[in-house]
Amino acid sequence: MLLKGVMVTVALADDHVIVRQGLRLLLESDPEFVVVGEAANGIEALELVKRHKPKVLIVDLMMPGMDGLETTRRISRLKSDTRVVILTMYGDEAYLLDALRSGAAGYLVKESCGADLFQAIRDVVAGRRYLSPLLSEAFTRGYLQKFRTTLLKLSGTLTTRERKVLQLVLDGASSSDIGARLKISLRTVESDLANFVGKLGLNTVRHAVKRRVRPRGRTKLIKKK
Repeated sequence: MLLKGVMVTVALADDHVIVRQGLRLLLESDPEFVVVGEAANGIEALELVKRHKPKVLIVDLMMPGMDGLETTRRISRLKSDTRVVILTMYGDEAYLLDALRSGAAGYLVKESCGADLFQAIRDVVAGRRYLSPLLSEAFTRGYLQKFRTTLLKLSGTLTTRERKVLQLVLDGASSSDIGARLKISLRTVESDLANFVGKLGLNTVRHAVKRRVRPRGRTKLIKKK
């Protein structure tokens, strides 16, 4: 949980000015957040991070010159404290896995609402992973079931609570059921589901998932034309 009165500095990277302007207005409608800079491409975003050291960089997946994935990889190599949230129109499994492998702490599709964006920022600043509610549970459950054996072998990397959550997910329990059984919040369960994807065996599926481009429908956030 963020300390009361502590400002969260955010940088924005998107090649469409209207998207950046919309995101700035949305974020600065909440006094908890302050936008410290904007970038039109990955190269500018990298310089922003070096110069302003924002707590969070919100970056589009597809940008000219240097895309969001390469930007995320380079920021990871900087050993920066900046946490990266990918904001994209693509809810595709392959892109999500690539983003997490590249070091992204959050992945949010543009069909999400503003409250989801605020929650994503709060979660990654608190050290958790965040996956869009529109894809997190369905994707994670499918992913865990698909690589069930591999993931169980790697469960030694998890905490005791995470292992219990993992087993319940594999047994088919819903997130609300898991929360009730383990007496933890739904947000904790969702965060655990996101962390499983980030911590367990992503390299084992590097060549197993085909890249697919599947544009999504109308968005509630600012969507590119």
